[in-house]
Amino acid sequence: MNLRWIGVFLVVAGCGGVGFGMAWNYKREEGALRQILRVLDQMLCELEYRMTTLPELFRRGAEISTGSVRKLMDCMAVELEQQIAPDAACCMKVALQKTPELPSKAADALWELGSSLGVYDLPGQQMGIRAVRDRCCTLLQEMESQHTQRIRSYQTLGLCAGAALAILLI
Repeated sequence: MNLRWIGVFLVVAGCGGVGFGMAWNYKREEGALRQILRVLDQMLCELEYRMTTLPELFRRGAEISTGSVRKLMDCMAVELEQQIAPDAACCMKVALQKTPELPSKAADALWELGSSLGVYDLPGQQMGIRAVRDRCCTLLQEMESQHTQRIRSYQTLGLCAGAALAILLI
């Protein structure tokens, strides 16, 4: 009899953990997009006023970011400095492969950034950065408008699924 209740508790806790994990991933995605926006703003200023090289742009981006965004910025700077790949898009592809923990929406935005850098002249690069920035702003606004509902839904869904499964197993 006691083992049954332990099993019920473990099922509910496991499913609840999945729901809370999904909520944590949602928050992590929002945080990554915020960091990317900060980095893009700095890149625009650096390009406009200092005409900073691409490796240095990513080094400075790493200085103002944390976690997986920082890791990607560092990887990208190294790839660009080593010139292993022939262009920024290839360097970004390698950097993204080395940073699998980066949230998917953030990775998509950074892939778009890598595809636009180093291809055009200065105004073209600035326009590419602004386009990625606008996309990130739109994604972040959508996520923020649904934040409370999504977080609560993920957590509730996890706990309710656990409870339903436990009832079926009893």
